[in-house]
Amino acid sequence: MAKKIIKVLKLQIPGGKAVPGQQLGPVLGAAGIPIGDFVKRFNDETKARVGEIVPTAVEVFEDKTYKMTYKTEPASALILKALNKEKGSGTPNTSKIGSLNKTQLKEIAEKKMSDLNTNDIEAASKIIAGTARSMGVDAQSRE
Repeated sequence: MAKKIIKVLKLQIPGGKAVPGQQLGPVLGAAGIPIGDFVKRFNDETKARVGEIVPTAVEVFEDKTYKMTYKTEPASALILKALNKEKGSGTPNTSKIGSLNKTQLKEIAEKKMSDLNTNDIEAASKIIAGTARSMGVDAQSRE
């Protein structure tokens, strides 16, 4: 019989650099997850992704065991890396921070494809372009 899931936690943690501090401690403790074990396991499993934000879904079962699922880095972070910027625009409609061409959009869409709700690279590029526009980035999804 399958274990019953009692809680799903969605966390964004720097790859390979989780610490049992203010951000993780209360969330994991409330779910009954041993914080030290979680941090050690997370850091071991994500040490190849240092420098990335790793979205992690943690399914907590009735017996207090848990399963971690790692997703790709957020689209916004990939866009900022492509532009070598720290953050998006505070006023995206009037103040632009850069622009992405169709090739860059396609590369980001290919990285995010497993997390998006489409199998078409063109549709995925349009999703990424929408995220980019909301950050104050000009995105040419069409040529």
